[in-house]
Amino acid sequence: MAGFENEDTQERTAGGSAPESNVELQTPVLRITQLDALELDSALEQLVWTQFSQCFQNFRPGLLTPVEPELRALLHLLVWRFTLYSSSTTVGQSLLNLHYHNTLSPSPRYRPLSRRQKLCLLLLTAGPRWLRERSHSLLLGLGLSPGGSVSERDNNFLEQGLRCCLTLVSGIAQLASLINFLVFLKKGRHPVMVERIVGAQAVFSKPSAVRDIDYQYMNREMMWHGFAEFLIFLLPLINTRKLKATVSSFVFGGKSAGGKRAGGEQGLLKECGLCGEWPTMPHTVGCQHVFCYYCIKSHSIADACLTCPKCGAEAGQPEPVKMNVEMIDR
Repeated sequence: MAGFENEDTQERTAGGSAPESNVELQTPVLRITQLDALELDSALEQLVWTQFSQCFQNFRPGLLTPVEPELRALLHLLVWRFTLYSSSTTVGQSLLNLHYHNTLSPSPRYRPLSRRQKLCLLLLTAGPRWLRERSHSLLLGLGLSPGGSVSERDNNFLEQGLRCCLTLVSGIAQLASLINFLVFLKKGRHPVMVERIVGAQAVFSKPSAVRDIDYQYMNREMMWHGFAEFLIFLLPLINTRKLKATVSSFVFGGKSAGGKRAGGEQGLLKECGLCGEWPTMPHTVGCQHVFCYYCIKSHSIADACLTCPKCGAEAGQPEPVKMNVEMIDR
């Protein structure tokens, strides 16, 4: 009896409380949650690299370029040591209430990853990335370049053979990753090939909170989003300038027309119909209003169906304003 109690205590210490683990192993993790965890891990690595590279921003440019693959692998090792190695969970998974479960274990309860599995995750994640970034340098280091230790004919043959092998291996790996992702979309486990090879599966680390959303709230949200998308589609099709000019002419048409006729051409030349300032190089588009040349030209280029914002008339080609000047002798 004491032996069973000690075994149960060790299981609780290694993988959390047994009742919670049993419940959460049976609760499938959403596919989008697993993909979000991978995106968070990638964003963390990029953030760490950005902070690290900023420490050398005052040095000469290109200082880290020759050893950038090794530095990225080293930073990945440090992140792995203080996250996955210590707690069987990555940063992205811990933010989303997840951790890795050892699927190779026959026990139905939660089992953390073994050290060998964690080490394999590190090597299969950082190793291919480093090899892909260093493939060209490795070929040069083997003397497979012009001027190397082997003859030029053998050099070309070996170089082409190695490049074909690398291309074939890379293609097979990408095809396997694609097939694995399609299987993941169907079954919802192991979004990356490395997890399937090692035997690591993302499960909940704590009981997931159940959110009760009533039908009325969901219906209201769907109607609002549908209405918002309809407005986003409809508003660009409405010529607000023409609509505003039509309403203004309908409400204040008589008064504004009478005032402008009394003012004559000198009153019209005092204000640009678009910017409201004194018109520079005054031009007209076929109506009685005057515009700056650059204002009306830029608006006509941006809007092929431009209308006058004052009266709503269809805008033609901008033409300079012609004025008759009378000389009076004194």
